[in-house]
Amino acid sequence: MTSPFLHPAPFPANRPRRLRRDNFTRNLVREHRLSAHDLIYPVFVHEGQNRREAVASMPGVERLSLDLLLRQAEECARLGIPVMALFPVIDNALKTPDGKEALNPDGLIPRVVQALKKEVPELGIMTDVALDPFTSHGQDGLLDDSGYILNDETTEVLVGQALVQAQAGVDIVAPSDMMDGRIGAIREQLEAQGLIHTRIMAYSAKYASAFYGPFRDAVGSSANLGKSNKKVYQMDAGNSDEALREVALDLAEGADMVMVKPGMPYLDIVRRVKDQFHVPTFAYQVSGEYAMLKAAAQNGWLDHDAVMLESLLAFKRAGADGVLTYFAIDAAKALQQNG
Repeated sequence: MTSPFLHPAPFPANRPRRLRRDNFTRNLVREHRLSAHDLIYPVFVHEGQNRREAVASMPGVERLSLDLLLRQAEECARLGIPVMALFPVIDNALKTPDGKEALNPDGLIPRVVQALKKEVPELGIMTDVALDPFTSHGQDGLLDDSGYILNDETTEVLVGQALVQAQAGVDIVAPSDMMDGRIGAIREQLEAQGLIHTRIMAYSAKYASAFYGPFRDAVGSSANLGKSNKKVYQMDAGNSDEALREVALDLAEGADMVMVKPGMPYLDIVRRVKDQFHVPTFAYQVSGEYAMLKAAAQNGWLDHDAVMLESLLAFKRAGADGVLTYFAIDAAKALQQNG
């Protein structure tokens, strides 16, 4: 039976502008809403005390030492932002071809996780499971003699990395590497170690995108990566059905939540994933998206808060349950002010 709403009464019996006449009516009939609870705040942490470094390509974003990061964590909790996502900036002296520092239980990320859970226990903490911040070549995995990224050997290291993070007390591990089979391997070992409450947010549809440049500057992997790319493991930008296969595999292997990355250029993928699987679905408003909006606002070409909030609402409208965004604190403050 065809819905009558597909063929509404013609004008003037139907005047859609009636529902746009005033603010209270627009609020009453709004289909999608954005709140601080929808936001995950990605942050960059490095060693030291009272140490902050601006990320030149990401205005307003800084690499912070733990003592300063704790203040940001407290602010997130006050604003109602539920999760902070940690990305490490590792000293070059600790970077090796095999990324072994990722397995150090006394390394930067485990220590930061422990401190955050002790000082701000109500804030959820998410950690990146990937080797690119730790490798001297900037790739997310181990290389063979020809420079090809090995899958199964890399997965073994990723499992160890995830266990170290989970044992430190992290709430959510987020494998962003795009190795085949890594979600199942991580879930199996988490269960075997009794870490049954550790959630997995899988970067299931992560594309080999040109929008990641500022992030790689922030974590210090850009120079190491050089002119190489990640196209042999991250997804091709022209593919859509493949994203559904990747999500299906990760869910079958034990992912609790899935992610699409980048965000706005891939809203069609967010919608397809949500419609197909009806599972918690997230999108990452990546560094390049953030940098573009910031640069345009700084030049007076766009209204900063208006485009920030509109872009985030677009993720919700497309089907995302939440968004990883460097705008999280600014957005939460703006939403608070707007009531």
